[in-house]
Amino acid sequence: MLDSVLGKLARQHDPNVLIGFDTADDAGVYQLTPELAIVQTADFFTPIVDDPYVFGQIAATNSLSDIYAMGGKPISALALVCFPEDGDPTILEQMLAGGLSKMVEANCTVIGGHSIRDPEIKLGYSVTGTVHPKKILANSGARAGDRLILTKALGTGVISTAIKRNKADIAWIRGAIRSMTMLNKAAADVIDDGFEVHGMTDVTGFGLIGHARELARGSGVSLRIFASKISLLEGALECVRRGYIPGGLKSNRGFAEGCVDYSAQVSEDLRTMLYDPQTAGGLLISVAACDCAPLVEKLSAAGVCAVEIGEVLEKQAPLIRIET
Repeated sequence: MLDSVLGKLARQHDPNVLIGFDTADDAGVYQLTPELAIVQTADFFTPIVDDPYVFGQIAATNSLSDIYAMGGKPISALALVCFPEDGDPTILEQMLAGGLSKMVEANCTVIGGHSIRDPEIKLGYSVTGTVHPKKILANSGARAGDRLILTKALGTGVISTAIKRNKADIAWIRGAIRSMTMLNKAAADVIDDGFEVHGMTDVTGFGLIGHARELARGSGVSLRIFASKISLLEGALECVRRGYIPGGLKSNRGFAEGCVDYSAQVSEDLRTMLYDPQTAGGLLISVAACDCAPLVEKLSAAGVCAVEIGEVLEKQAPLIRIET
């Protein structure tokens, strides 16, 4: 809806805007000097776990992710808070403390924020980062011949739905929380170490296919993804089989599946997982084929769950091909 509305508005013509809202990228980039640009993003949402401290950690991790996805380094953040007028201030304090813990881990300073009274709790951050104008990793840089790497397992959407229904096993919850509170900082640091990465995005609310679609469209290429290579969180497929399907997954599938073709061997449950909306998901990286194995090796050594999941092709139909 927002995309359709913004598309009707007049574009501002500022030569310093290197990436704006018209490219469906993860964050905006504005050039300040020949060697310095700022990266800006904002994100907030309602609680997806009961523990307010953990919720704060997840909200911060998710907000920081877009900066890393652009090849940037976060430097400052503003908290965005909605909280009930009669709410327990201890809960608010724990939420903000959890968020602050992740901002400290990211070396990102919280310098203020804004709050409003709202019956429904919401938390997030507006984050500013820096990047060299020639080192931006946009979602429009993938090249035919590249390999695709994904740095986190999928499944936080369906597991979060199971949590809301009080149907999630404790092992599923722990695994999902571990994923949603893991910064993409370690992955971003490795990527910045001289590898030939051409394009990148993070896999969040639109699911793997939704974000892969933006990468393919923005870059003028097609993608082949091998479903059997994609890592899944413990319990994710079981959640699908039990029908714990979030509304966002259904919306993602309805929007993006028209550009996808599957081989017959890809199961329906696995097809469903490809559209699962992720919270604080991993990075989808398009890297030169010669650097793929070394990058996966170094990411793994840094504690990142990195796997090669596919390749970039010359543009053709279908836009995205899913094979086993």
